Amino acid sequence: MGIVAGLDSSSAFTRIIVCDADTGAVLRQGYAPHPVEAKATDVDPQVWLLSLGEAASGGLLEGVQAIGVSAQQHGLIPLDSAGGPVRPAMVGNDKRAQAAAADLVEAFGGRQAWAEAVGSVPQAGLPVSKLRWLARNEPEAARRTSLVLQPHDWLVWQLLGRPARRTTDRGAASATGYWSAGTGSYRPDLVELALGHEAALPEVLGPADAAGTTPEGLLISAGTGETMAAAFGLGLGTGDAVVSLGATGSVMAVHHEALTDPAGMITSFADATGMHLPVVHTLNAVRALRGTAEMLGVEDLSELSALAMKSTPGASGLVLLPYLEGERTPHLPHTAGTLTGLRRESMKPEHLARAAFEGMLCSLADALDVLRGRGVVVRRVFLLGQAAELPAVQAGAPAIFAAQVVVPQPADYAARGAARQAAWALGAAQGTLDPHTPPSWQGAAAQVFEAGEELAVGQAVRQQYAATREQIHPGAFNP
Repeated sequence: MGIVAGLDSSSAFTRIIVCDADTGAVLRQGYAPHPVEAKATDVDPQVWLLSLGEAASGGLLEGVQAIGVSAQQHGLIPLDSAGGPVRPAMVGNDKRAQAAAADLVEAFGGRQAWAEAVGSVPQAGLPVSKLRWLARNEPEAARRTSLVLQPHDWLVWQLLGRPARRTTDRGAASATGYWSAGTGSYRPDLVELALGHEAALPEVLGPADAAGTTPEGLLISAGTGETMAAAFGLGLGTGDAVVSLGATGSVMAVHHEALTDPAGMITSFADATGMHLPVVHTLNAVRALRGTAEMLGVEDLSELSALAMKSTPGASGLVLLPYLEGERTPHLPHTAGTLTGLRRESMKPEHLARAAFEGMLCSLADALDVLRGRGVVVRRVFLLGQAAELPAVQAGAPAIFAAQVVVPQPADYAARGAARQAAWALGAAQGTLDPHTPPSWQGAAAQVFEAGEELAVGQAVRQQYAATREQIHPGAFNP
């Protein structure tokens, strides 16, 4: 069918991969860092274009027929009536809008009202919260805001030469806080509630739709957010979940419908294929491992893992509730971590190390059970993040999650997902692919781990953890 490209503009760099449209085989790739401080919260969006140009240099895109764009989620680019930024872009990891988010929750009638309206409850990172912050802290910029875009929307618009038509996709739109994955429509009243007046929003395209074609004839697909692009690049389908192990944790799964959660624990994203990606976040994952390593005086997580493997499942009765920064799932924002089961025989470094890994995995299993409790089928769990390579994680995860565990080889899955979307849009435009069926590309290379005979042991560990959680925080999941 030809050659396509996928572009991933993350918070720190631009990655471009060029692929065979039929097989997904990577033909060549480019990379360039963003010329900004990694921790900057206000960014001139032009630097993303500069990085894109550098990554695409040297004829990288020669012969490419279509390109897909993935970009960091939750960023906000407020534009005036002429299409110029009224201020620098506010990036996704900006936490200034925390008070604004709480203000919005109260103003609209509480967490349940938000969950029912758009499938998510405002958090500091969401664009809707950033709009509220803008209205409260930079009223002149807010007054001049006529159009609101996210990074992926803005990049697509720029690549097409800033046409009158501005577009996004359902995946990126579902991460705004003012578009509902359940109804497939915007809530302009929530934009007005946050910003103080109406603002134009980009048209939401379908998964195989094209945003347009450049004067040079390059087709630009709808694009999407990084989370949705990575899921598409991994080849996720019904029955698959992803557990991301960062300082914080997240669990998402492919599901056939949007989920409304009155407690606000589930964020209802749409995916890049027409399905849904309900997500549950935890505030503590690898940070619990790093804290334990520091307490024990071990140098890195590999050493902590080796120490944990000297213990046995159940950690000789030690249980760590890893709520070191409070917790979001369950909703315990003001709590702290708890270590229980201390006896003379359990007070050994290897048992504490084991309890840290088991506590982290059990906390994520709790998040997984929030989805399972709403009818989400989970047969395979993809583990992402550097900690996924640790033997102590791989040994405990299958039995604790009660599912097959897949650890994909590190790769640029967001860029791959963007390229796969480009191939889909190209095929749909040429009439060679069904607009409702994405191209079949080979799945990610991965290690696969089964629970096997350890399943009963893993479930005993979970029961020990759950009993401790219920004793310390009774009714945490059933307030």
